[in-house]
Amino acid sequence: MTRASLDKQPHEVAAMFDDVAAKYDLTNDVLSLGQARLWRKAVAEAVGGRPGEKVLDLAAGTGTSSIPFTADGAYVVPCDFSTGMLREGKKRHPWLPLTAGDATRLPFADGVFDAVTISFGLRNVQETDTALRELLRVTKPGGRVVICEFSTPTWAPFRTVYTEYLMRALPPVARAVSSNPDAYVYLAESIRSWPDQPALAARLQQVGWSKVAWRNLTGGVVALHRGTKPV
Repeated sequence: MTRASLDKQPHEVAAMFDDVAAKYDLTNDVLSLGQARLWRKAVAEAVGGRPGEKVLDLAAGTGTSSIPFTADGAYVVPCDFSTGMLREGKKRHPWLPLTAGDATRLPFADGVFDAVTISFGLRNVQETDTALRELLRVTKPGGRVVICEFSTPTWAPFRTVYTEYLMRALPPVARAVSSNPDAYVYLAESIRSWPDQPALAARLQQVGWSKVAWRNLTGGVVALHRGTKPV
């Protein structure tokens, strides 16, 4: 079994997700206490995909996160660099155009997508700013980005409880339901080291996104960041 280190070497991260692909969606539902489905719904609403629009769902894994966009009538391209995740996704959703791709070197032309989104994947990319620039590059002028990522709870007492859950409760729960529990130790550590809401918003602005804002979900356990590509 593979566990990535916090320097996020791409081959380590990809191998780790290959290992957990079969039970990944189930494990996420268990570890999030059912919140993962609500977060996916919030992402779909924030993206607001419409018939005729093209949506890039980066770090799409098995494609589960892409289904809500198809329900809205948009053409969605699920993209991930874990071939294990993509193979699992093809079994479950054979009609989706699942595509292999690296977030720092996306295999798409400039200005292709009306909207781009990434859920719980940006944290695993070694070069965050490069990925944000790539998302900007493949978005049409006036198009939008939605990033759903673990963040910093806003209420201090809850923040303490949440941190304790991550480091103490999450690994044993993962051992019960995941095919690679060590991957979820990495998950906990990567969440703790991730920038808070204002810091991620600043990075979006620095690489060129405009009208950047965020909304907290589940008390800031997760944040939805949004931005627009200047015309």
